[in-house]
Amino acid sequence: MTPAHRLSIILPARNEAEGLRHVLPALRQEFPLAELIVVDDGSTDETAAIAGAAGARVLSAPYGMGNGAAIKRGARAASGEILVFLDADGQHDPAHIHLLLAKLDQGYDMAVGARSRDGQANVGRGLANGLYNRLASWMTGHRILDLTSGFRAVRADRFREFLHLLPNGFSYPTTSTMAFFRSAYPVAYVPVEVARRMGTSSHIRPIKDGVRFLLIIFKIASLYSPLKLFVPAAMAFMLAGMGWYAWTYHESGRFTNMSMLLISAAVIVFLIGLVSEQITNLTYRQDK
Repeated sequence: MTPAHRLSIILPARNEAEGLRHVLPALRQEFPLAELIVVDDGSTDETAAIAGAAGARVLSAPYGMGNGAAIKRGARAASGEILVFLDADGQHDPAHIHLLLAKLDQGYDMAVGARSRDGQANVGRGLANGLYNRLASWMTGHRILDLTSGFRAVRADRFREFLHLLPNGFSYPTTSTMAFFRSAYPVAYVPVEVARRMGTSSHIRPIKDGVRFLLIIFKIASLYSPLKLFVPAAMAFMLAGMGWYAWTYHESGRFTNMSMLLISAAVIVFLIGLVSEQITNLTYRQDK
């Protein structure tokens, strides 16, 4: 197993005082030598004070920058060779970290705690996450059990390669997972049970963040392999254009402007996909 002194455990926290009262002592008991980092993302409660009293290193932001921003700040400040990320709301059992570290010892570069359907915040979130998982599995060719889980262990040097890609909002798990798959860094999933969150209600806003999570679907495709998104769209335009041309030719023996518009759209979308694919390749290129 990974020596505890090489381990940094990072908890992004925004008004999570109640959760930290339980989580930090449990983490210290499991990993007495690990570096504990609490990134206080503009909290207005006692989050920073409780974290400091528990012996954690506190990184405070003057205002809320987002979950992803907190993750990036913690990753930059951590000194460990292995980084563990988990929520500060008490949903994750610190003992499960050993399961993730065991996967890294087997040669994986990232290990993710996969929640069951019962562990989702609500039915809507569970259905949405199921859709994300199936889409990401199709994109990568690997079975992805939980694309949006924030409970994960990673090799620090690998993770820092992609900090510039991570958003400041809630989709950092999606982005980091797809970036690892895109760069051929092996990823493992470990089924874990989660508890009901402590403290304030979830910071996820159903309508606003529902739209944001919907955009994650397109981000997954464009981040991992843009052609898998653009080629089907181009084919749809092409089939529509050819179908409309066949109908108008049969009815009036002419080639209409609508047919030309649809066929032109197919060509344009395909060319945009090619350019996007080249940009993606450049983004993940490693200069040795």
